[in-house]
Amino acid sequence: MTRGIGGSDQQTELVKLQDMTAGAEPIALDEFEARVAKAQRVMREKGLSAVYINAGTNLYYFTGTRWWPSERMVGALIPSTGDIVYIAPAFEVSTLNEYMCLPGKVHGWQEHEDPYALTADLFGTLGISGRVGVDEAAPFFLAEGLRAAMPDVEFVNAGPVSAACRMHKSAAEIALMQRAKDMTIEVHKATARILKAGISTTEVTAFIHEAHKKVGAPGGSVFCIVLFGEATAYPHGVKNPQILKDGDMVLIDTGCELLGYKSDITRSYVFGKASEKQRTVWAHEKEAQARAFNAAKIGVRCGDVDMAARSYLESVGYGPGYNVPGLPHRTGHGIGLDIHEWPYLVASDDTPLAPGMCFSNEPMLCLYGEFGVRLEDHFYMTEDGPKWFTEPSHSIDDPFGEAI
Repeated sequence: MTRGIGGSDQQTELVKLQDMTAGAEPIALDEFEARVAKAQRVMREKGLSAVYINAGTNLYYFTGTRWWPSERMVGALIPSTGDIVYIAPAFEVSTLNEYMCLPGKVHGWQEHEDPYALTADLFGTLGISGRVGVDEAAPFFLAEGLRAAMPDVEFVNAGPVSAACRMHKSAAEIALMQRAKDMTIEVHKATARILKAGISTTEVTAFIHEAHKKVGAPGGSVFCIVLFGEATAYPHGVKNPQILKDGDMVLIDTGCELLGYKSDITRSYVFGKASEKQRTVWAHEKEAQARAFNAAKIGVRCGDVDMAARSYLESVGYGPGYNVPGLPHRTGHGIGLDIHEWPYLVASDDTPLAPGMCFSNEPMLCLYGEFGVRLEDHFYMTEDGPKWFTEPSHSIDDPFGEAI
C-alpha cells in the first residue's frame, strides 16, 4: 500500500492546515525602480526608444501596479531614458493612482476619445520615435491601434526586453516562490490523505481549492488538475470527471499565488497496490526528472536539459522524440508571476542557464489508454548550479517521504 494515501477526511485535514504566509514580504519600491532601470539599459542596447507595457503581469513586474487587461487601454510607457508615464481612461485615473506603486503621471482619455491618438501625442512630447517595443502580451487590437496612429514608428515585440528582465529572479522573488511552493506541497499531502474509493475528481478539486485558502492563498488554487486512472495519461486532463478505484494512478497538478508569484507542483502515485508496470513507469519518470536536474549547469543551453531527460527515456524504450508512449511535450517551463514564462526547457531554446532562472522539471510519461506519470518539482539556478524549491517525490510507495 502507498504510505500516507487515504485514511483521513476532508474536515479533519482542513482543520489541521494553517496559514503559512507570515513574514512573506512584498516586492519593495527600490526593486521596481531597479527593474525599470534594467529595462531601460536593455532598450538602449537593442536600439529601442521606449516600450509600452500593457495591463497584466508585465505592468505589475515593472511598476508594482496591479491591473488586468480589458478592451480599454491601460498601461505604462517606459522611455529608454527618463520617467515612466501611465495611460488610462480618465474615469480610472484616481483608481490607478491608488493602486500605483512606482509613481508616474497618468494621462487620461475620455470614453469618446482615441487612446492611440493620446499615445501619439505623448510620443511627441517625450521625443519618442524610431523603434518602440509593444508588450508581447498586448492584444492584437491594441498593437494595430498604435501602428495606425503612428505609421512612422516601427513597433516591434517587446518580449526580448521583458524576458531579459523577468527570467532572472531576485532573492525577494525566489523567497515568495519558495513560500508559495511550500504552501502547495502541504496541500498535496493533505489531499493524499483524504482519498478514498468512490471519491470524485470534482470533490478533490474543491478540497484543494479550500485547502489553498487555509494555507493563506486568498483566491485558493490558481489552477487545479485532478485525474484518476486512464485519464492520467492526458497531460491537461479530460472532459469528464472520474471516480477513484483501487489500483488507479492518481495525478494531481495544482498551484497557488502569493503576492503575485506562483507555485505549480504535480504528484503521481497509486491508490492501493501498484502494478509492476506502474512501478516501472514511475521509476523511469523519476530518473528522467533527475537526469534533467543534473544536466542543469550554469552556461548550459536550456535545450540540453530537455535532451538529457528525453535521451534517457529513449534509451529505455520510449518515444523517440515526442512519440507516445513517451514524453509528448517539453521538459519544463520558466515560472514567476506567470505559471509559464521564459525561458523554456525545450530542445530549441538556446538560452544559457544563469543564476536566478527558475524552472519546472516535469518530463511526463504518457501511455494513452493506460495511465500517465508526471512528477513536477521546480528548481532555481544558483552560482553553484540548480537547487530544488521542493524535494522530488520519494518513491511510489511513499511519495511524500515519511514526514507525511
